[in-house]
Parts: sequence; C-alpha cells; structure tokens
Amino acid sequence: MTTPRFLPGLELSRRFYHEAVLPILDAEVPGLPHAAARLGSGSEVLGFDTARSADHEWGPRLQLFLAADDVTRYRERLMSAFAYQLPKTFLGYPTHFEAAGGDGHIGSMQTTDGPVRHRVEIADVDSWLAGCLGFTPSRGVTTADWLATPTQRLLEATSGAVFHDGLGPLTTDRERLAWYPDDMWRYVLACQWKRLAQEEAFVGRCGEVGDELGSAVVGARLVRDVMRLVLLMERRYPPYSKWLGSAFARTSAATELMPHMIAALAATDWKARERALVQVYERVAALHNSLELTDRLDPSARLYFERPFQVIGAHRFAEALMQCVDDQDIRALPTIGAIDQFADSTDFLGRAEFTRGAITAAMGGTA
Repeated sequence: MTTPRFLPGLELSRRFYHEAVLPILDAEVPGLPHAAARLGSGSEVLGFDTARSADHEWGPRLQLFLAADDVTRYRERLMSAFAYQLPKTFLGYPTHFEAAGGDGHIGSMQTTDGPVRHRVEIADVDSWLAGCLGFTPSRGVTTADWLATPTQRLLEATSGAVFHDGLGPLTTDRERLAWYPDDMWRYVLACQWKRLAQEEAFVGRCGEVGDELGSAVVGARLVRDVMRLVLLMERRYPPYSKWLGSAFARTSAATELMPHMIAALAATDWKARERALVQVYERVAALHNSLELTDRLDPSARLYFERPFQVIGAHRFAEALMQCVDDQDIRALPTIGAIDQFADSTDFLGRAEFTRGAITAAMGGTA
C-alpha cells in the first residue's frame, strides 16, 4: 500500500462522511434524520494527530447518530450497507480496520478484498454520551457528574467536529458540557492550587538534605500541576499526559512560562530549580489576578513560614477561590477536586463505575 499524503484526521472524516457515507445513507433510507461527527478517543479529535497516528485507531471513521427508535430500526441494515458499499479505500486510506491489539479493541487500516470492517459507529446521542462520560447530559449535569468525569473524557465529547446535525440533541449536549459552571470552575481551580500548596516547599526541603533526585521529581510534579492549572484558568479541559504539553503549548501563557518551566526541569541543583519555579509561580499568580475571580492577591514569592524555601503560598489562592463559591453544596465539598485531580491511573479513570464510586465516597455518599 502506497502511503498517501497525510491529511488531518478530522478533515479526512469530514470528507468521508460527505463523499462516501452520506450517499449510501441517502440511498438506503432517504431523508433519515441524523447527525454525523468525529468525537471520542483519538489524537485527531484533539487536533494533535500526525502521520504517526495512522498506525492505529485512525483513518476514515466517524459517528452516525440517529434517534433511538431509528437505531433499532435501521442499524443492522446500514451497517451491512456500509460494509458492502463503502469504497475499499478513501483518499488513499483503507476503510477496512483489522484488530491490531491483543484484546481486539484496537484497529488499524488494512486492505481487504471482502466486506469492509468499517468504523462508522451508529448510535443514539444519549447512549453514546453515556458510554463516553458515564452519565446522560440531556438529563442535566450534576455536581457529581462534573467531578466524576475525567477532563480527557470531557474533551472527547466536546472537541472533534460535527459535520451535520439534523437532530439537535448532539449540539445541545456539547454546549452543556463546553465548560464548568462558574462555581465548579472556582472549585477545581482552588483544588489545583491546593495541589501546589501541598508540595511547593519540598523542592527546597529535599535539596537541603542532599536529595537532588527527590527535589527534581517534586519539581517535575509541580510543573505538571502548573500546566494543568493554566489550562483550567484558560477554560480548557486538560488532556491526559500524552497531550498535556501539546495542549499547554497552545495556551496564551505558554510563551512566557515555558522557558522557566524548562529551566526548572533541566536544573541540576535545587536552588536553581527553586528560582525557576518562583518565576513560574509569580507569573501564574498574576494570571490568577487577571481573571478577577477573587480579590487581588499578592503575586510575590515568599518564605515558607520560617524555613528558607521560596514559595508562592498557593494555599492563599485556594482559600480565596473557595470563599467566592456561592453554591453551598460545592463550598462544602472536601478540597480534593475532580477525579483526575486526585487519581491518575489510566485503568481507573477509564472506568466510570470506579470514578463515580470514588466521587460518591468523597461526597459522603450523596452523589
């Protein structure tokens, strides 16, 4: 197979819908109300795909959303029609996917002489979003829903592209999920600042006892937490680790912050590491003030109590944000944050029953 010129996956899927899928759909069930989109997992949904992405779970693929009754009525017919009528290749890319992983769930494009094992998903909006998120947004988004849903999953539902929406609920649900309500936003920001407060003094304390490796590890953790904080400040859901740096690089603050972050990561002694982090902290504190979510706070670094370690006093920002939360139920929550602010196992975050169970426990069994 000759490798075609790389085309970003969202554009490939858009053309695949209009030029290959839609004609078959119209021929099989003329005028069928539907929506078509490329959402869910995949680097192309976040706009980070490259030619490397084509080796698995990438290619001519999309979601075709129908009303629930129409899914029951037409799904099998349409799946078969696509299998036998879709072209074997589209713009040079195979439309057939073979299992590429040991569990059979990961597919890669392969040529075929038989029916196409295509990746046109057919579902109703509620069922698909419930599978992605663990809840149904059309019924409303509760505090527990926001907290139990990893930001990566919120990105998967709200990023990507909708090529056609002849139904309406898909667009409405994506608008519901576009960003946290204001009080929830203040809460997750407060919890992210608290993560910094928990460790900001340890860069110096580890270094003081000769543990440069420990200091470097803490420094890297703090850089990661600042990256997530800045994304939240700019009203962007942080993606999981593979794309965190790429997403951060697109923030308005990245140009100013990245040189100091890189210096902190490259430092070989704790004092240089601390100096670089102080530069980061003070700039992020100024960014906080620019949001006007709280009264202005002093953005200057200071000593950690009586110890000779420079910190920003991140707890000040957490406390100020919580004081500005009007919703008493949110204000009463423990300041541990949304699920991926206190848990980062991929296997855990990928299971809605785990994340929702953890949030239910954290909320005292009231979720």
